[in-house]
Amino acid sequence: MQETRQNRISRLLQKELATIFQLQTAKTRGVLVSVTRVKISPDLSICTAYLSIFPSERGEEILENINKSEKSIRYELGNRVHNQLRIIPELRFFIDDSLDYLERIDELLKKDK
Repeated sequence: MQETRQNRISRLLQKELATIFQLQTAKTRGVLVSVTRVKISPDLSICTAYLSIFPSERGEEILENINKSEKSIRYELGNRVHNQLRIIPELRFFIDDSLDYLERIDELLKKDK
């Protein structure tokens, strides 16, 4: 029962965070931020979001800016989900580098052929 609620809330938060980042990055040219995965703690107090950032060379810089504006992102998220959640979780952001990892493996495999 609890896992179902966590999964539902994770999907909701992922959708809303993706919308927030889409609106914020529309102002900056050449930057794309997508939310690849969201995990929420069992007590629903901590939300861990994994972000895929393009271009990946600017990933650290963009993640730093996102972490600086975490409070405003949480406020915007609260405005969007205040009917579904009583307490808005604390947000933590990490870079999801799985696509870069797959790309590197592909490059190595092509090099061996």
